[in-house]
Amino acid sequence: MTTNNNHGDRNLAMELVRATEAAAIAAGPWVGAGEKNLADGAAVDAMRYRLSTVNFNGTVVIGEGEKDKAPMLYNGENVGDGSGPSLDVAVDPID
Repeated sequence: MTTNNNHGDRNLAMELVRATEAAAIAAGPWVGAGEKNLADGAAVDAMRYRLSTVNFNGTVVIGEGEKDKAPMLYNGENVGDGSGPSLDVAVDPID
């Protein structure tokens, strides 16, 4: 599926891959340092920001918040830029 948005012509699947990649890169400095909460927080922030730029109207149905008591990426949270297809999203920035 290809979408048009402020960022030109982009593929939705690749944009979601980029959100996952952003989470991994953000968590990288904390992995192996015994700082699970810092790694998780960095990954959540990065994924949430990246998802906010993607041309879709998403609703988190399996979220970070319930499992880890996180205030972001919780069940029912809207993600995406609000345009494009409506989709349910399952997220786990750090498994």
